[in-house]
Amino acid sequence: MGILERIKEIEAEMARTQKNKATEYHLGQLKAKLAKLRTQLLEPPKGSSGGGDGFEVTKFGHGRVALIGFPSVGKSTLLTMLTGTHSEAASYEFTTLTCIPGIVHYNDTKIQLLDLPGIIEGASEGKGRGRQVIAVAKSSDLVLMVLDASKSEGHRQILTRELEAVGLRLNKRPPQIYFKRKKTGGISFNTTVPLTHIDEKLCYQILHEYKIHNAEVLFREDATVDDLIDVIEGNRKYIKCVYVYNKIDVVGIDDVDNLARQPNSLVISCNLKLNLDRLLARMWEEMGLVRVYTKPQGQQPDFTDPVVLSTDRGGCTVEDFCNHIHRSLLKDVKYVLVWGTSARHYPQHCGLGHGLNDEDVVQIVKKKEKEEGGRGRFKSHTNAPDRISDRVKKAPLKT
Repeated sequence: MGILERIKEIEAEMARTQKNKATEYHLGQLKAKLAKLRTQLLEPPKGSSGGGDGFEVTKFGHGRVALIGFPSVGKSTLLTMLTGTHSEAASYEFTTLTCIPGIVHYNDTKIQLLDLPGIIEGASEGKGRGRQVIAVAKSSDLVLMVLDASKSEGHRQILTRELEAVGLRLNKRPPQIYFKRKKTGGISFNTTVPLTHIDEKLCYQILHEYKIHNAEVLFREDATVDDLIDVIEGNRKYIKCVYVYNKIDVVGIDDVDNLARQPNSLVISCNLKLNLDRLLARMWEEMGLVRVYTKPQGQQPDFTDPVVLSTDRGGCTVEDFCNHIHRSLLKDVKYVLVWGTSARHYPQHCGLGHGLNDEDVVQIVKKKEKEEGGRGRFKSHTNAPDRISDRVKKAPLKT
């Protein structure tokens, strides 16, 4: 029996199993088996000589955004309108067959926008080259899920389910679970909060399903079985996602209002060029990019070329700012002067741990080079020989 058949068999068994207190341990074991099989499904086949034709392109700019959706929902048209890069668009499905990159220039930054081929139901199992498409989405900072406003709402659930099947967690944060494998000592189970979805026995069963018999587990929140499996697997990617509903010009105003009020959703129309400016602003807001301007000592700030930081790519502290300029700069920093919304007064003397906000101005003050040996009578270095026998004797006084 192949992996796909075993996955379908486990899913069928989970569907016909009633959910109650008596079956929660059995369902937990089934979920662990299902996660293991899906991880094996994503692994390359043994004996393969490397990759074939993939969709991966070189990272460029200060952030990367991937367009994901069903065929013929307007992804190529949206890329052309935002970046100016031509992406073929036609009235038939699967017009785009490879990854087409474009650059969005917004707020003095460059954001890479990727137009990916349309994915279909079953993409997580490899249908329609879905694995290559989802692999590119894993390397992105933000996912724009483009949907057709005139189609059913089930498309959103189908795409979310396909992405979660391959380890993408949309609009979620990593669970507060500490997990560490050990060589000996058995399983240590601790919790700092009351648990309502999982207990010690179920945790032991899941760990034994992964053949883990020595580990340390600490729950810092009321997590579920799926959260524990994600932590054990360790290959999950937590990424932000914005649901973009295109073609709102063909539906009624009430439907548009309902779609716009859903969480993490935005409505646009590429045909009439509606709400595209709000889409760019939402992309900027979700990616959390921070522009920091430099100020040389005794000169005006340079507002032409900012240093762009982000939480997902390193961090937004003064230390990250110095590392972005040059790795050797940290050891020479005495303190920094900061102007902007992150400072309490202008300028504020800050250390390396100070967090920077958007459009802050930073001036780095370097340490002065110390003169060897001090000055004047505090001078500790002399040119005289170290040994007394080598010193030149003074001439005797004349009497």
